[in-house]
Amino acid sequence: MCFEPDSLPPVPVIAGAAVSHEELVLRSTDGTEFAAFAAVPDDRGSVGIVVLPDVRGLYRFYEELALRFGERAYAAVAIDYFGRTAGVGRRDDEFEYMEHVRQTTPQTIQADVAAAVEWLRGRGCTSMFTVGFCFGGRNSWLAAAAGHGLAGAIGFYGTTTTHPLFDGDGPVQAAPRMEAPILALQAGDDRNITAEHNAELERALAEAGVEHEVVVFEGAPHSFFDRKQGEFRDASEDAWRRVLAFVDRFSR
Repeated sequence: MCFEPDSLPPVPVIAGAAVSHEELVLRSTDGTEFAAFAAVPDDRGSVGIVVLPDVRGLYRFYEELALRFGERAYAAVAIDYFGRTAGVGRRDDEFEYMEHVRQTTPQTIQADVAAAVEWLRGRGCTSMFTVGFCFGGRNSWLAAAAGHGLAGAIGFYGTTTTHPLFDGDGPVQAAPRMEAPILALQAGDDRNITAEHNAELERALAEAGVEHEVVVFEGAPHSFFDRKQGEFRDASEDAWRRVLAFVDRFSR
């Protein structure tokens, strides 16, 4: 997993922001119920954001991130991946997530993304984005090729190509099918996602004519976007600025 269970996003809380939040159970297009967490500003705008967690699924870090988006007038829904195999109940820190990750498919993940997109659209959002981390970063970029009508897809330290643990194409292979701009925020000191992987992603997006930006934070490790990682505070602040600028730029 990317973050420890008690980790928090390195994003300032906006005190006094009027945001409603709730735990949800959404229904996917195949009838599966899955857990989600929504944060909706009282003064609703047009932007909706689907937050895709790392391999552990939905837990506090991503609920807090949804709230940080909500405080900035973006409606956000953080989703869980494991409704088909682990149900919709909350889990403790000992949850054996990898056995459930192996049972996901690109199709079921995107079906769940579609349900979250529709929930947000039902609340007036017209500009839809995905934001994901690690496993979620990969799936966020793949969402741009899944027919959701996204305005953009953002990923932090996502794997870029085919992977032995994950079925189907990676973002490099899916690039010709992508229909939305891509922002990739990658860690320069990532043991598993190399400079060559990032260059391959940038090349594939450019060849496919996908508007994109691939940013590599030199010296930053995988999972640097974490309040605990104080030595990488500058990278986290820069990454967050880039997320907000990307959303503002491509909102319709």
